[in-house]
Amino acid sequence: MRHTLLTVALSSAVSFLIGLAVAGQPSAVPSVQASQRTATIAPVRTKTTTGGALPGAVNFADVAERINPAVVNIDAAARGGRDTRRRRTGEDSGDQSRDFDLPRQGSGSGFIIDRQGFLLTNYHVIEGADRITVTLADGRVLKGEVVGTDPAIDVALLKISGAGALPEAPLGNSDELRVGEWVCAIGNPLGYVHSVTVGVVSFIGRKLFDASLDDYIQTDAAINLGNSGGPLINARGEVIGINAAISSRATNIGFAVPINQAVAILSQLKTRGRVSRGFLGVVLTDVTPEMQRSLKLTVSRGALVQDVNQNSPAERAGLRPYDVILTVDGREIWTNEELIRDISGRQPGTTARLDVLRDGRREAVPVKLTERPLPDSAEGGAPTPAHRVDGAAAGEPGLGLVVRELEAGFARRLDIPASVHGVVVVRIDPAGPAFVPAMRRGFVIIEINRQPVHSVAEFERIVGAARTGDALAFYGYDPSVGQREIVMATVDAR
Repeated sequence: MRHTLLTVALSSAVSFLIGLAVAGQPSAVPSVQASQRTATIAPVRTKTTTGGALPGAVNFADVAERINPAVVNIDAAARGGRDTRRRRTGEDSGDQSRDFDLPRQGSGSGFIIDRQGFLLTNYHVIEGADRITVTLADGRVLKGEVVGTDPAIDVALLKISGAGALPEAPLGNSDELRVGEWVCAIGNPLGYVHSVTVGVVSFIGRKLFDASLDDYIQTDAAINLGNSGGPLINARGEVIGINAAISSRATNIGFAVPINQAVAILSQLKTRGRVSRGFLGVVLTDVTPEMQRSLKLTVSRGALVQDVNQNSPAERAGLRPYDVILTVDGREIWTNEELIRDISGRQPGTTARLDVLRDGRREAVPVKLTERPLPDSAEGGAPTPAHRVDGAAAGEPGLGLVVRELEAGFARRLDIPASVHGVVVVRIDPAGPAFVPAMRRGFVIIEINRQPVHSVAEFERIVGAARTGDALAFYGYDPSVGQREIVMATVDAR
């Protein structure tokens, strides 16, 4: 009898364990198992959601339910008679026509940020519009008025009136965003109102149009035509970005303006209708270990000056290429982006005191800032496109680069300033011992490790002395962007 009872007990225990193994959930979610067992004893009568997220996971159904009422559809119409082509390429736009002197109509998205009726969207959604119509989530249609715009970061502030108390989208902190974090996008892609897509943040700080200001959030949450201006939302239901652009070469790469960038200019948009930013007038890069070694710098941080714009505050203050800006008004600068954010946040007409490392010595350089020009109004217009280099190359391949003398005809065709002297890169060997993708054909090499290069012979002499592991700083002029810059290369085994 005892043997029979023991056999039954063991069989029951084994059956129970097998049942757990077959029907149970992973050990990481014991609370789900507990709730299921409790439900078999005393079923819960409250509303349940099938397919809900596991504890600790993101439930974007709840997020979308909270934020959707604050998301709006924006229709923008223009009478025509103006050239409304945008400087940005590959952007998300709902325009039906981009032709000159024709009426056009486009659509996008936006979201309400306070109960008074202020809402954010992209500048390119309402650019040049003569009539703006805002459709709320409840179907009401209201007239939208432009309060302020900032084309530089593609943000616009609108206002609607007569709608009473409005739902508002809570704003988060985009500086806390991390790569791999789940996000969702809400908008009106292709006219399908209030569509929700989910993905992750795939990159932070992407540069697309203006390398000095752009700080885009890249995501694989589907963003399509008509999503422009809609919110990008984190797992807590906070807006951390404004959906702005899509890649023309992929279907799952979208970009959003960080919400902190928009919040930083809200007061100027409300009070002035536009944004003024301080302007220094330099082209910058970060100090890298290779650059520190090749230029014999005594610092490992800072913003290194590659070029100085003509008639700019930097030129008037005496800043030069190779200067390393270490502090602004005593605050340490570690990267060139830190310097750009600091200067852009200051008002034109104010003076910034820079601490600069120049030829091994530290100097104080006060600079009176002017207003940052819009890219379309910059002197010289659009950069000259790179031309194919014709003619036979002189010299032998050195480090995978073939160069020739800078001829007057070539300089005129590419509009190279008369002050630029050096040799022109005419061929690049991708398998060369110092190949670097940033080097382009047509690049004019002015100096290598601060040694002037006036001829092919001087180029060959300098690169011929380079050894495996040496870092080379090619300082030159890039006609494709119309500015001087430093291109770094490390010599591999020949």
